[in-house]
Amino acid sequence: MDVRRLVGVLLARFGGANVVGAVVVFVYQTYVNDGEPESDGRFDDHAGVMVFLAYLAVTLVVGTVLALRTTGRALPWLVDERPPTDAERSATLRLPYDLARDGAGLWLGAVVVFAVFNALDGLPTEVLRVTVGIVLGGLSTTALTFLLLDRRLRPVVALALADGMPAHVRSVGLRPRLLLAWALGSGIPLLAVAVSPLGRGDESPSDLAVLAVIGLLSGGLMIAVVTRSLTERVTRVRVALSRVQSGDLDVELEVDEGGELGLLQRGLNEMVAGLRERRRLQELFGRHVGEEVARQALERGTGLGGEQREVSVLFIDVVRSTSLAATRPATEVVAMLNGLFGAVVRCAAAEGGWVNKFEGDGALCVFGAPEDQPDHAARALRAARAMREDVIALRRTWPELDVGIGVSSGTAVAGNVGAEERYEYTVVGDPVNEAARLTEAAKTVPERVLASGGAVGTAGAEGACWRPAGTLTLRGRAIPTEAYAPSPTRDGQDVSVGPATTSS
Repeated sequence: MDVRRLVGVLLARFGGANVVGAVVVFVYQTYVNDGEPESDGRFDDHAGVMVFLAYLAVTLVVGTVLALRTTGRALPWLVDERPPTDAERSATLRLPYDLARDGAGLWLGAVVVFAVFNALDGLPTEVLRVTVGIVLGGLSTTALTFLLLDRRLRPVVALALADGMPAHVRSVGLRPRLLLAWALGSGIPLLAVAVSPLGRGDESPSDLAVLAVIGLLSGGLMIAVVTRSLTERVTRVRVALSRVQSGDLDVELEVDEGGELGLLQRGLNEMVAGLRERRRLQELFGRHVGEEVARQALERGTGLGGEQREVSVLFIDVVRSTSLAATRPATEVVAMLNGLFGAVVRCAAAEGGWVNKFEGDGALCVFGAPEDQPDHAARALRAARAMREDVIALRRTWPELDVGIGVSSGTAVAGNVGAEERYEYTVVGDPVNEAARLTEAAKTVPERVLASGGAVGTAGAEGACWRPAGTLTLRGRAIPTEAYAPSPTRDGQDVSVGPATTSS
C-alpha cells in the first residue's frame, strides 16, 4: 500500500471537508444577515471577510499539522511494513474519530474568534446568530469528515485487524453512525432553519421555523426508533458470535425479519449448524485415528508420504485368543477386549502416546509421532508397566485374560500410507517389527513384558526400572536382540500377568 498517497488522500478529504464547511457557513451567515441587520456592523463587511480569510488560512496550516501528527501516530506500522502493535492497532481504528476531533477543535476556535469579533462590533444579536451558525456548520463538517475518512480507511483497518481485534478500543458503532448520517442530511439543516429567526425581532416564530421544528422532532423520533430496531438485532448477532467464538455451539437465533438482517440471522444459524456437524465429525475422526493425528491433519492438511522419526513402538496382544474366541460367547469376548483396550488407551494417553490401530485382539501404540517427544522411550516403557498392572486388575473380572507386551525404539518412517482414496497415518520400520516379535516372546515369560535394549538404553531414569532378560533371536531377525523385563515391584515381589503359556 502506498502510504504517501494514502496520507495525501486523508489530508485532502480532511482539509476539503472543512474548507467547504467554512465556505457554506460564510454564505449562510451572509444570507441570514442580509435579512434585517440591526446596525452597519455586518459579518460580510470588509473586516469580516478579512477575518474569515485570515482564520481560514491559519486553520489550513494548523489543521494540516494536526492531521499529520495524528496520522503519523497511528500508521508507523504501515510505513515499516510490519504487523501493528496493540497500541498502533487501536490508534488506527480511532483515526477517523481522532481526525474529526481535530477538525472540531478548529471549529471551536472559530466560534471564539467570530464571537469576539462581533461582540467588538457592538452587535449582541449577531454574536448569538454567528455562534449558532458556526456551531451548526462545525457539527455538520465534523460528521462529514468522520464519514469520509472512515470509508477511505477501511482497507487499512482490515490490515490492522488481520491478526485480531484489540481488547479495548473506542469506536463509533452502528447507532451513532446512523444518527450522524441523519444529522448531516436532515437534522442540522432543519435546526438551522428553526433558529434562523433568532435576533430578527419577530414577535412570533415564522411558519417555516415551526415546520422545521416539527420536522426535526418527528425525524429525530423516527431515526431513534429505526436505529434501536436495527441495533437490537445486530447486537443479538454479535452476542451469538461471541458465544460461538468461546466454543458454545448451541446458539440459535430467532429469525424475526424478512430482509437483510433476517438473512444474516438465518446465515448465522446455518453456520453454527455446520460447525456443530464439523465438531461431531472431528470428534469421530479423532476417535478413529487419535487426537494428535486428527489435529495434525486439520492443521497441516493431508497427503501421502512420510518422514523419518525417532519413535518408540509398543505392541500388546492377547494370549490364546483363538481358543478364547472358540470357547467363550462372542459378547463376552468383545466385552473383555473393550475392557483391555480401554486400559491400553488410558495408559498410552497418560504418557502422551496414541493408539495407532487395533488389530483384532492386539493394539499398536506409538510414542514420538506425530508430535516430537525426545523422551519417547521412557514414555513407552512407563506405559508398558502401567498396562501390565491394569491387566492384573482386569484378571479379577476375566481370569482367562492374558497378554504379551513388547516395546522397541529406533528410526521409523511416520506418515500417511495407502492410496489417495483411502490411507491412514502409521509408522513403518524396524522398531515396529522388533516390537511385534518381542510381544510374541513376552507371552512365554512370567512378566509378559519385554523391551529392547535400544529402548531401555535411551530411557534415562526409567531404565533403572528394567532388568536384563537375556539375549533373544527373534523370528525374522538375524541379529540377536538384548531383551529387558520390568524389575520387581517396590515390595520385592516379581508380579507376573499369568502362567507361562504359548500363543496359539
